[in-house]
Amino acid sequence: MTVRRVALLTAGGFAPCLSSAVGGLIERYSEIAPDVEIIAYQYGYHGLLTGNFVTIDAEGRKDAAILHRFGGSPIGNSRVKLTNAKDLVERGLVKEGEDPLQVAAERLRTDGVDVLHTIGGDDTNTTAADLAAYLHENNYELTVVGLPKTIDNDIIPIRQSLGAWTAAEEASGFAQHVIAEHRSNPRMLIVHEVMGRNCGYLTAQSAAYYHDWVGKQEWAPSLGLSQERWDVHAVYLPEMALDMDGEATRLRAIMDEIGNVNIFLSEGAGIDEIIAEKEAAGEEIQRDPFGHVKLDTINPGQWFAKQFAQRIGAEKVMVQKSGYYSRSWHANPDDLRLIKSMVDLAVQCALEGASGVIGHDEENGNVLTAIDFPRIKGAKPFDITQEWFTDLMSELGQEVRGR
Repeated sequence: MTVRRVALLTAGGFAPCLSSAVGGLIERYSEIAPDVEIIAYQYGYHGLLTGNFVTIDAEGRKDAAILHRFGGSPIGNSRVKLTNAKDLVERGLVKEGEDPLQVAAERLRTDGVDVLHTIGGDDTNTTAADLAAYLHENNYELTVVGLPKTIDNDIIPIRQSLGAWTAAEEASGFAQHVIAEHRSNPRMLIVHEVMGRNCGYLTAQSAAYYHDWVGKQEWAPSLGLSQERWDVHAVYLPEMALDMDGEATRLRAIMDEIGNVNIFLSEGAGIDEIIAEKEAAGEEIQRDPFGHVKLDTINPGQWFAKQFAQRIGAEKVMVQKSGYYSRSWHANPDDLRLIKSMVDLAVQCALEGASGVIGHDEENGNVLTAIDFPRIKGAKPFDITQEWFTDLMSELGQEVRGR
């Protein structure tokens, strides 16, 4: 296969890998296929539909390594579902009666794109699969190679998605600041709300990182600097059954003994109960183009704080969200190594004409490979039976039961 022009796009929510993945792809093509032209669609599928792209020139290739030092996405993101024509018409991205897949396909044909690299989560990559299938059915063979981005680490069957390690590390650092507030008032309840719609991975991993940090510090109990006050006291995930009364009794005992309670909460925990309560009250639930509930309009942290505050006798409640803080930072060394290995394979597959999403395939021995698009799915649940997580919960004195 002769590859003359490749296109890059990033889509969905941010993760601490997008900038580095874009930089890594530019670097790798410049190393082994310098004659291949690279363009970047601006704001993901939004730019693909509108024909908004930039060409990576010689200066951009020279400066690509700088992108590893930054978070966010240098080429922009958006949430666009190519099979949701109604939404795209309302947003002015396609005309009434147009097929968005056909519009995108014709744009790629017009732009002379041989390879499309999509950097995103399950929505981004399943949308890419829809597009690739449409192009194949219409006799335009396009190689689509995806890179798995999501801080939720919930893409089936990929072992570790790009950016999730960094996001958990940053969420731990965020908690180190916020939980310092525990002595700002007697009987303080702090709820650290962590991103994670359907999967509790990020909350669990950030709580583990934070608990490990607490365990490595020096403490001065006689001066009021107490490890017990700084530690995590509860972790709540979408995959866990929650006994509100039992937890309230346990947390009340902690509050009575040390004067504060610190909770790590996945924003997807208890979401069904919250939605049912709001709909019963006549409230309309807002959703994005993919049909997902807009969790920032639900405020799970506030709901949980309200449920617990009175039961545990909290005088003051603080709810803080680490999501935008943690997802917009640059990749840490662990993620940089993972990005490098995936980028190198992504470029190899692109030049060989092999489509798929790059990842360690959990269903096939965790081998790093290009996974067929039809096998890619979202909402992989976090495994609460993993030893590192059960050890953490045992140390916190919290019972773990599946839903």
